[in-house]
Amino acid sequence: MQTVVGVRFKKAGKIYYFDPGTLPIVSGDNVIVETVRGLEYGSVVIGPRQVDDKDIVTPLKPVLRKATAEDTAKVRENRQKEKDAFRVCEQKIAAHNLPMKLVDVEFTFDVNKIIFYFTAEGRIDFRELVKDLAAVFRTRIELRQIGVRDEAKMMNGIGCCGRTLCCSTFLGDFEPVSIRMAKDQNLSLNPMKISGICGRLMCCLKYESDCYGSCCKRQGPPDLGAEVITVEGEGKVHYVNGAKRTAMILLKDGKQLEIPWEEIVEKE
Repeated sequence: MQTVVGVRFKKAGKIYYFDPGTLPIVSGDNVIVETVRGLEYGSVVIGPRQVDDKDIVTPLKPVLRKATAEDTAKVRENRQKEKDAFRVCEQKIAAHNLPMKLVDVEFTFDVNKIIFYFTAEGRIDFRELVKDLAAVFRTRIELRQIGVRDEAKMMNGIGCCGRTLCCSTFLGDFEPVSIRMAKDQNLSLNPMKISGICGRLMCCLKYESDCYGSCCKRQGPPDLGAEVITVEGEGKVHYVNGAKRTAMILLKDGKQLEIPWEEIVEKE
């Protein structure tokens, strides 16, 4: 077992574990840590706790110190520099006539590296662009191509539910979403109705999939169209509600009856 703290570098970014050492760190503190990219400024979202050695990547990098007022001011300064770098990069992209869309710019805390995130239809030869950017900023430059889901996470926006996007609010990682999840929940299979602004299936289809999917099926919901016997007579299963664990039965006399699965007996 090892004592760790969980640190995020972006609002809905992935959580990374660091060794707090003897520092009196609690959740909500801002800290300076050492990463593979250099020094970074992050927020502690998981306070000190014991974690099994197999659940962490060793060797664990240390938390160098709690962030000071000067560190916070430097982060604000870097955010302004990112806006300026965004404009410069867009001008350079236009000058090289490259078929790419700049999405975001990120400075590391110590400005040891500047990362430019972009989207494009295919592979882009941006070697000359990197040379131009390195000449302007005189530091390490990285251009990173991202997908449409990552673009939506960075850009943020409003979903069809009227709330800000889950991916940019609290989802640290993207999980696979399949059309089967929509089918199990009896949702429309029209891609326009079950896709997010990124054009991919909505992440929220995953939230209740366990209730409708294999978890429920192992407990025996009736099959659609199955002939069953209920307390009010015989009929066929017309609809299954996985969340409520009920089924709508169309009785032979034309009546519809919604009853729990446990009260349904399939005809032999």
